[in-house]
Amino acid sequence: MTKHFSSVFKSTSSVAAIFFLTSSVFFNSSQATEYKSVVSEKSTIGFSYKQMGVGSDGQFKKFTAQISFDPVKPQGAKASFDIDVATIDTGSDQGNDEVQGKGWFNVKAFPRATFVATQIKSTNTNQFEVTGNLTIKGQTKEIKFPMKYVQQSNMGLFTGSLTIHRVDFAIGEGSWSKFDVVANEVQINFNVTAQAVK
Repeated sequence: MTKHFSSVFKSTSSVAAIFFLTSSVFFNSSQATEYKSVVSEKSTIGFSYKQMGVGSDGQFKKFTAQISFDPVKPQGAKASFDIDVATIDTGSDQGNDEVQGKGWFNVKAFPRATFVATQIKSTNTNQFEVTGNLTIKGQTKEIKFPMKYVQQSNMGLFTGSLTIHRVDFAIGEGSWSKFDVVANEVQINFNVTAQAVK
């Protein structure tokens, strides 16, 4: 009886030890995953809008980002983006020249657009709500949007979209301030890849 109990105890202790070690390794691995470096060549910031009721797409070809994000502790995350507005690509040279002008982005006076996150909170597994300040043409507005996260080996993929109103940022002044030709709603789409640091 004593030998049987001793054998069972040892067996149970061994299983418990294995479980504890496995759980510790997994937990510590999750805790250690942090992203601090954006891979620019694998990241995009684009936008979609309607002109005369027809959908069109564009993108900003150059931007820089500073991030510090641990998916296990999103409350301590930091993220900021600096967009070179002059690198806007609407799909045509004529369109690019037009939107860089004073009536639209006024690139000479406002060469950068920025976003700074003020809060990131988890809403579900690998899903988050991001709150922050978006500044375009000197106008700053608080925005909120959902973000999804997918781990791919030592990389993290962050995707999401949000809708802004160009009138809030004086994008399209004068005759362009009406919405009969270019819609007020602009959807911003982001696909950001970041390198994990352990």
